[in-house]
Amino acid sequence: MKKKERIDGSCGSDVGFDSIQANCIPGVVRDLCAMFRSGDKTSHIEPVPIPSKDGVISLILDLQQILFPGYFTDMILTPENLEYHLGQKINVLYERLARQVGSAIRHDCFRHNQACSKCGERSFHIAETFVASLPDIREQLESDIEATLVGDPAAANADEVVFSYPGLFATMVYRLAHRLVELEVPIIPRIMSEYGYHRTTIDINPEARIGSSFFIDHGAGVVIGATTDIGNRVRLYQGVTLGALSLPRDAGERLRHTKRHPTIEDDVIIYANATILGGDTVIGARSIIGGNVWLTRSVGPDIKVLLKQPELVYIGKKDTNDADK
Repeated sequence: MKKKERIDGSCGSDVGFDSIQANCIPGVVRDLCAMFRSGDKTSHIEPVPIPSKDGVISLILDLQQILFPGYFTDMILTPENLEYHLGQKINVLYERLARQVGSAIRHDCFRHNQACSKCGERSFHIAETFVASLPDIREQLESDIEATLVGDPAAANADEVVFSYPGLFATMVYRLAHRLVELEVPIIPRIMSEYGYHRTTIDINPEARIGSSFFIDHGAGVVIGATTDIGNRVRLYQGVTLGALSLPRDAGERLRHTKRHPTIEDDVIIYANATILGGDTVIGARSIIGGNVWLTRSVGPDIKVLLKQPELVYIGKKDTNDADK
């Protein structure tokens, strides 16, 4: 006799999930714990806290509100309430930053078995010095906004740049992270730069040195290496790489403190998908590097470097309006 199907279409022989346990789980847990306890594998099994990635991202967003008041908050700001608003925001930022910096310093000391360096006192001093730098950082960002308005006819006004230009956001994150690098804060600057890359696909190492009036147009795919030096009023387009030459396998230790990335002098323009490599490579002031150019040697000032026009091949009927007919 044919087995009668259940009317509701469900299977009556399923075992409840609460009664199932994979037999391998206890062994996997033991193996992983043994690996991590041995110290041979990357892990964070320490009695000191590590900086919070979410906490660092929250600091970036708070700093964006402080540096660009009125843009990224629901609160309507007026000349009368601005001082109170900024005072409250910066006080909270100061304490939260000090906690994250303290975690970063303690983590670094523990990992490298360093003697006590008064982490708590140092973290608050660093946070205070960083906060004191905010007016100077804001002036730099103002010059970056002005460079965008001067260099991009599609930029209607400063509001549009602040709200919607990925290049400005990536530059803001870089300038904040670079200040922490100058203050010798470990790990946090790289967390910040990774978030900037995640938001914009613009990868700026926080150790790079970049002058004022910096403008990245469009921006996707831009890479700026750690030992890059960039002067004032430099403009980059999407896909530009300022990188290192091919490195040996042991480069991580042997070349860590060696200049590996190019120097870009004042007023240089580098167009889309250009690649400039090498620590000895210098692009002279006011030079223009065309799109898709590959450079591993220096260029003097006031030079244009362009690719020769490639030959186009047309397959099929040519357009009667084609200028090449």
